[in-house]
Amino acid sequence: MSLQSLALIENWPVPTAAAAVVRADGTVLGARGPLGHRFPLASVTKPLAAYAVLVAYEEGAVELDEPAGPTGSTVRHLLAHTSGLAFDEHRVTAAPGERRLYSNAGFEALGDHVAKATDIPFAEYLRQAVLEPLGMTATTLDGSPAKDGVSTVDDLARFAAEVQAPRLLDPRTVAEAMTVQYPGTKGVLPGYGHQNPNDWGLGFEIRDSKSPHWTGTSSSSRTFGHFGQSGTFLWIDPVAGVACAALTDRAFGPWAIEAWTPFTDAVLAELGR
Repeated sequence: MSLQSLALIENWPVPTAAAAVVRADGTVLGARGPLGHRFPLASVTKPLAAYAVLVAYEEGAVELDEPAGPTGSTVRHLLAHTSGLAFDEHRVTAAPGERRLYSNAGFEALGDHVAKATDIPFAEYLRQAVLEPLGMTATTLDGSPAKDGVSTVDDLARFAAEVQAPRLLDPRTVAEAMTVQYPGTKGVLPGYGHQNPNDWGLGFEIRDSKSPHWTGTSSSSRTFGHFGQSGTFLWIDPVAGVACAALTDRAFGPWAIEAWTPFTDAVLAELGR
């Protein structure tokens, strides 16, 4: 099967784009563009980092509800963007659990916490815990666990298959990661404005009833994933039974807001047929 809807990426106003749609069993239903091209992931790094944190949790190196980050905050708060840390600086702007403050600093605190608990630098822990077992040989973390990942569509397809049918984690842990943490919390979804509620799981953003949103108008409310400011996204729709990764080398902006939703709707419509 080759999805014709993926050809839409050829009309995106970007120098380079690649995309793939993958099922839980790893079957790639369709792909377009240079699948082995390495793109900066920006915040699509966060789901990879979160998965490594969850491996550390299952290995007993950390607990989800142990202190981490600012006073009163836990690993769970950091994963769910409710630690109270500011967006890009290690400054507390709210009490833990009070508001959904999207925070790169929070993911950097997570990386430091896991590195200290395991005595392994976080980038190396991510490689050993997630990238190597999944065969994601083209993926590296070259700095912040919030935003400095580099990967390919081929590799993200492997990760998307894992999240849909976990082998590295207990399925119950992944189910928790895609379950709303601190329900009813409002906040800003970067690029899409204030959302009430602004639902997140553990390292994954949850679509629910958010509007506007970067996924499709036909995406199920259970859809979860992440997008990045480098013009990248990964969504997993458990109702449709597929995931989609798209990577570009143009910064997120109005072009992406205009292009991504019709693209996802076209993919889901073709799968539905």
